[in-house]
Amino acid sequence: MEKKENLSEGEIIDYLNKVMDHKFTRFIMKEMTEVKKLEKSFAIYAEVEKPKGLKERLHAKIVGEALEKGAEKFGGSPEVIKNFLKDSYMRKAFAVIIRSIAEYGITRPQRLIAPFMVVWNFTKQCNLKCKHCYANATPYPARDELTLEQKYQVVDQLDEAGVAAISFSGGEPLTNKDFLKVARYAKSKGFYLTVATNGTLISEKMARKLKEVGIGYVEISLDGPNAEIHDEFRGVKGAFNATIRGIKNAKAVGLQVGIATTATHENLDSIPEIMKLARELKVDRFIVFNFIPTGRGKDIMNEDLTPEEREELMNYLYKEWQTGGLDIFSTCPAYSRISITAMDEGTGDKVSPTHFAEMEIPTGFGGAAKALTEFIGGCGAGRIYCSIEHNGDIQPCVFLPIKVGNVIKDGFVNVWKNSEVLNALRDRDAADYACSSCPFRYVCGGCRARAYAYYGYIKAPDPGCILMKDEWEKLKTNNIHHLQEEMKAPHMILSK
Repeated sequence: MEKKENLSEGEIIDYLNKVMDHKFTRFIMKEMTEVKKLEKSFAIYAEVEKPKGLKERLHAKIVGEALEKGAEKFGGSPEVIKNFLKDSYMRKAFAVIIRSIAEYGITRPQRLIAPFMVVWNFTKQCNLKCKHCYANATPYPARDELTLEQKYQVVDQLDEAGVAAISFSGGEPLTNKDFLKVARYAKSKGFYLTVATNGTLISEKMARKLKEVGIGYVEISLDGPNAEIHDEFRGVKGAFNATIRGIKNAKAVGLQVGIATTATHENLDSIPEIMKLARELKVDRFIVFNFIPTGRGKDIMNEDLTPEEREELMNYLYKEWQTGGLDIFSTCPAYSRISITAMDEGTGDKVSPTHFAEMEIPTGFGGAAKALTEFIGGCGAGRIYCSIEHNGDIQPCVFLPIKVGNVIKDGFVNVWKNSEVLNALRDRDAADYACSSCPFRYVCGGCRARAYAYYGYIKAPDPGCILMKDEWEKLKTNNIHHLQEEMKAPHMILSK
């Protein structure tokens, strides 16, 4: 069969549907929807584990052949697939994809049977006083924080659900006495582990400990290129110097390190300088966070960027990414739209379907880029990721403070599958979804946290999007600053 040089997204989706619609394949996949069975089959196929009996050998063979056919369609090889699957994290991620397609078929964006990643706000405690803190962090732990035993239960539930990655956040996770114990336990379960930190507590000793317990990536917040800007934003003098030391210590032990900057009017003009500093420090990635006026951020909502400022920033970041030497991402879902548009126009060869992933697409595979970007779907709130609070409460996103259940009381799998709020976030074609007619609704979808922050309604327009700039003008006309008190009232969430 002659290989096609160009694949349309329609052909890719059609191919995946045909593979999964094969009666025998679907029978086997349904048979193997138990998380550990599928992960075990991947491990056997990758020759990481040995089969115990004919059934395990057969399952691994069928799964391997299906993956190899898919790889061949995209110009890949069995060796590449096997190398990917030698990593327990990749086995978990592949298992989520296969189980999801077996359960729901191909959807746009893909409906997942479990999130790829969970951000765990491990503690309320923090040693800084950041103006924009979504968690309303405090100098001391909250009274309702989980016990060590309950934290282990959270890890077990995420493992049973099939979650691939855990990102520890807070508060400041490094202030908590249980953090290293729980991280070590989570690593033993095969999770890919990251930690989001202000970096001030990463001494040489702590950096070594992070490496030892299995942290794969450290994301360190830096909101200015100098102490004057950063310390003012973070509320503590000396924070900048301590953070820079933390970055250097983490790099010194071989950890993957990223710098995270929250873009506001206070530091917008400084972002090129922060990026320059990131390159000088030789970090691996630079990520710009989409400021959301939630938590303490409600008090500085006037610092939010306009749609025009955000669009200009996203385009600047994408162009800088193309120069190489530093992976550059953003939590703003419009970054996906900008990257896929550049691909379509021939001005870029990289796509960022979400803030924690990138794809470099060979010439002629634009269809693959579009299909995979729509598969992932931009804004991941309640779709490809969710958050867990210090007390076990589950939210769609750290910036979207809607409690949809509790891990300990309700069970993670139960909440993920049955939450009305989470299921609403997964339907981009709903008639009352503000972006339902947008051609980029599967690629971007608008920031649901921003929509909720400004309107109290998760399906509302994203007023930070350039395609919704009329909404921003309406907010300005109604005096955006007076929304602060209104935003503290109970929100409508699902209905206007």
